[in-house]
Amino acid sequence: MLNKGVIEPSSSPWASPVVLVKKKDGTWRFCVDYRHLNKITRKDLYPLPRIDDALDCLHGATYFSSIDLRSGYWQISVDEMDREKTAFITPDGLYQFKVMPFELCNAPATFERMMHSLLRGYKWSTCLRYLDDVIVFSSTFDSHLTDLAAILAVFRTAGLQLNSKKSQFGRRQITILGHLVNADGVQPDPEKIRAVRSFPVPHSTSDVQSLIG
Repeated sequence: MLNKGVIEPSSSPWASPVVLVKKKDGTWRFCVDYRHLNKITRKDLYPLPRIDDALDCLHGATYFSSIDLRSGYWQISVDEMDREKTAFITPDGLYQFKVMPFELCNAPATFERMMHSLLRGYKWSTCLRYLDDVIVFSSTFDSHLTDLAAILAVFRTAGLQLNSKKSQFGRRQITILGHLVNADGVQPDPEKIRAVRSFPVPHSTSDVQSLIG
């Protein structure tokens, strides 16, 4: 992260601990525990889109593209005066973020505000966004190419980098926000409900309690 310009050495009076979180693939994710910083942070209440409203706007679409922003939060710079608050402890001393770490409580609202500002002219008509999930949808292939080019031009002008390996273009079916979407409509992602379907039929009160958690 130091070589990529994500962090820098710090002499901050602030210091948060580092935690390692194991991912599904067995690798480890570097995280900073900002609970104490978040507790004293004035909360940004900028709203996130309602998932049901977002999915409703896909009605009638037959072509879909999913655009993934490369480390989306890290594409937002932290003001130099506030960087010291993001300082974290390492065996080599303190470091602080030059870009927005995702563990900050106001990171989602900050990112959502930026995306709304960039894509306000396309929201609900050709573009669905939920934080760093961006879906371009159209009723025909030709219109989809036009819509996709317009959205990509917005990101290019804003200097945002995309992750081509995680992006999908011109699909007839796509998975977003835990749902499978195609020309026939919206349905729950089979991967999300597999655990429920495979759960044994409950035969007692304790079995029911185990099912509902």
